[in-house]
Parts: sequence; C-alpha cells; structure tokens
Amino acid sequence: MRFFSYENAKLYKEKTKRWHDKRIQHRVFEEGQQVLLFNSRLKLFPGKLKSRWSGPFTIVKVYPFGAVDIKNEQSGRVFQVNGQRLKHYIGGEVDRAKTSITLEEA
Repeated sequence: MRFFSYENAKLYKEKTKRWHDKRIQHRVFEEGQQVLLFNSRLKLFPGKLKSRWSGPFTIVKVYPFGAVDIKNEQSGRVFQVNGQRLKHYIGGEVDRAKTSITLEEA
C-alpha cells in the first residue's frame, strides 16, 4: 500500500512539473531593447490600481544564465537584475509629467 502511494506521488510530481514547465515564457533579450521591471517588494502600499511594473529601462548587457544589466534613463544608473523579473516594453515614449483633471458638476 505504501509503495502505491509513493508511486502516485511521483507521478503527480512529474505531471505537475510538465504542466508548469510548459507554461514558462521564454524571453530573449537583446542590448538596446526597452523592458519593464517587476517590483516584488511593493507590498507596503497595496492598491488595486498601483502597478508593480516599473520602467521602461534600457538593456545594457545580457549575461549567460539569465542575468541582465539595465539602465535607468532618468538617473543614468546601471544595475544587474534577474531576467525573469523583466518583460518586453512594447509602448512608445513615456510622458512622466503628472497631470490633473478637474471634474465639474453638470
């Protein structure tokens, strides 16, 4: 009986691993591309409309095994991050000026 439970657990783990690995998105980054960075530490101010993706950043160098050097265009700072925390930025230029809209009663 114990042998069958071990066998079933092994089959379950293999099946779950195949399911998980099939859904991993393989992203290929090149120097000069713009990317967004996922901020996993943004839990202090949780909000429905607060995005955890920041950027865009420019890729400076791509290392083997997934490490990537990215550059912040505003400060000019270059830092190294894990490539799994990045995704491609497809949008155009970003207007960082804050705007306000006044709502009037009709």
